[in-house]
Amino acid sequence: MQIDVFNGDADGICALVQLRLAKPVNAKLVTGVKRDIQLLEHLSVDVNDFVTVLDISLKKNRNSLDRMLKQGASVFYVDHHESGEIPEHPNFECIINTVADTCTSLLVDQYLAGKYRAWAVTAAFGDNLLKSAEQLAQTLSLRTNQFKQLQDLGVCINYNGYGDSIADLHFDPAVLFRHLSYYESPFDFMIDNADIYGHLLSGYADDMTQAKSIKPEYETNTIGVYILPDKAWARRISGVLGNELANQHPKRAHAVLSYNAKGGYQVSVRAPLITKAGADELCSSFATGGGRKSAAGINHLPFEALSVFIDALSEKYS
Repeated sequence: MQIDVFNGDADGICALVQLRLAKPVNAKLVTGVKRDIQLLEHLSVDVNDFVTVLDISLKKNRNSLDRMLKQGASVFYVDHHESGEIPEHPNFECIINTVADTCTSLLVDQYLAGKYRAWAVTAAFGDNLLKSAEQLAQTLSLRTNQFKQLQDLGVCINYNGYGDSIADLHFDPAVLFRHLSYYESPFDFMIDNADIYGHLLSGYADDMTQAKSIKPEYETNTIGVYILPDKAWARRISGVLGNELANQHPKRAHAVLSYNAKGGYQVSVRAPLITKAGADELCSSFATGGGRKSAAGINHLPFEALSVFIDALSEKYS
């Protein structure tokens, strides 16, 4: 059996769209909200199962990966997050690159020699890798309006992945993937699915309008910390708001906190765009944290640990 495991954000979804356009197969889909980063933990496999894993940290899933390989599954793993030591096993193949200016969809684009490049550009825009997206988009000879369309689509797909549970999202990431996966061109998807795309666009605009009224909880020349209200719209917008703040203030690090179901905060951190470094190290110093150099997060920060986090953020980016 083929099992496709992928992060529910733009990068994970668009990476799988590219792979399944290149090699169509009827696969079992395993995904979740963007912060559900240990997707392999509850996955059962049998001998000769083939598992594709996209855009989740190998380090965070290492024990589950070792278990699956021992059980006889073959695994193809593509990711750009913190990896830890990469296993050596005859049934394991991987493409791992943790540099700050790449993402999983860009790695898949290289693997497929650019066959479905517009989807990789879409994902890079969604991951706020603006320079990487712009450079790759230049190879497609896009018109100005098409360039903007891919950027808007990437941001909206990424926005849809944020929430404390699937119930917070506009679309289950597995459902959204299936809608996207029929189209070699993102432009054809947007034309044929104007209702879905329009729903994402309006949802993003409405949530961002509310988010822009939030004042920082703590602010200096080097960091900004924002705490959003305990609302579904706030949980949805938490990640893309961090990207927006990073783009507006490229010399400053940002943290956007929203409330989670465990009685604490979910944290999205964006490193200063001028350095794109340190977010993974900062968040990994907390029990449920992780991510990549330019963007990372903490799934559960107890209320009483807020001051500790702000101090750590200040020290990291002082």
